[in-house]
Amino acid sequence: MPTAFTVRLARSGQDVPVADGQTVVEALAAHGVVVATSCAQGVCGTCLTRVLAGEPEHWDMYLSPEEQAANDRFCPCVSRSVTPLLVLDL
Repeated sequence: MPTAFTVRLARSGQDVPVADGQTVVEALAAHGVVVATSCAQGVCGTCLTRVLAGEPEHWDMYLSPEEQAANDRFCPCVSRSVTPLLVLDL
């Protein structure tokens, strides 16, 4: 996985670091934030989350190329961030 980055939870303002080799879902869970998942492989879309700022790096197979290009949602079970900060609607 690429370099570490930070996820900001828009509703609380909490910043959660996401380490190399760690998924966003894992990082959030370590900070008490549960995101519903089912497949944990970026296929089902259960964890689909709105992105408010930053640019996600899409590793999922759920969103179409057009939906991925919009960069307004991503699957935190597998996807990462291109930018150092990703602000999520959580």
